[in-house]
Amino acid sequence: MDKVKILGEELSNIPWQEKPEGFEGVVWRHNGNPIINWNPTKETARIFNSAVVPYEDGFIGVFRADHKHGKPQLHVGKSKDGLSWDIEDEEIHWKDEEGKDYQPNYSYDPRLVKIDDAFYIVWCVDFGGAALGMGMTKDFKEFTRLENPFIPFNRNGVLFPRKVHDKYLLLSRPSDSGHTPFGDIFISESPDLVYWGKHRRVMSRGGSGWWQGTKIGGGAIPIETSEGWLLFYHGVSGTCNGFVYSIGAAILDIDNPSKVLYRTRDYLLTPEKEYETTGFVPNVAFPCATLQDSATGKITIYYGAADTYVAVAYAKVQELIRYIKDNSDLVYGDDIEYR
Repeated sequence: MDKVKILGEELSNIPWQEKPEGFEGVVWRHNGNPIINWNPTKETARIFNSAVVPYEDGFIGVFRADHKHGKPQLHVGKSKDGLSWDIEDEEIHWKDEEGKDYQPNYSYDPRLVKIDDAFYIVWCVDFGGAALGMGMTKDFKEFTRLENPFIPFNRNGVLFPRKVHDKYLLLSRPSDSGHTPFGDIFISESPDLVYWGKHRRVMSRGGSGWWQGTKIGGGAIPIETSEGWLLFYHGVSGTCNGFVYSIGAAILDIDNPSKVLYRTRDYLLTPEKEYETTGFVPNVAFPCATLQDSATGKITIYYGAADTYVAVAYAKVQELIRYIKDNSDLVYGDDIEYR
């Protein structure tokens, strides 16, 4: 397991704290959480469930910002260290591929990934109901909305960072108009980011425990490793006091990511701290992004906390993958190309 490697660029400047002495888990929290608090800009009340990437000599992100009238939109933020963020007060303004205004009614829970020379954003948009929106930018100043990949209802769209067998891959979580009796992660492929097909079910909710028994959803952009695609995801349990969102991880087959090789039996992180258990929506830890350094195996995880804050956690790829393998619990259909 010491030979486990992250396949990607070296990023020696990502935020990092060593594991606290005596801590027995494989994912540990940043001791300065939350890194973004209430009322982060003049127009916005809460920022959470947001995505970041390396950019120039620092970092840039697309942030879910719930405005003070209650409706969410996407905002750009910049940071030198990945922890202290300067969030633009004005939301992203979109144009379509013909240059015409194409502003969404609402936008939330973005994922952000660089593919070749462009940055792609997938988020939840109003399309006669909650659906996936898709757009791109090359400079974080001009933003182009692309065609919506699917019809409603769908959430948690996550693009892979490169093509597999010359096809773009997109994870999603089909749902209904509310908070879903559905709850499984699917994968779809496209030759051009417009036409999507060959849909496969990747992972089902459930397992021997309850923490992911109500629904699951893709989280951060999959990390390519020597063991397969490392996917952080959220699992939801239903309690007498509402939903609880926790963080788990899976390893997907590198050549056919519709197959799950290993999957966490127990959650990696569940709401325990006050900023996770108390807020606009209590008991939520919702992963949306990672930064990782291939040279050291360090992984920095960005997650939304209580639908109110942005928080950070850390892991080492060697230790994390060893843990996932040693504590794996697949659900029926996970390990095959389910169609």
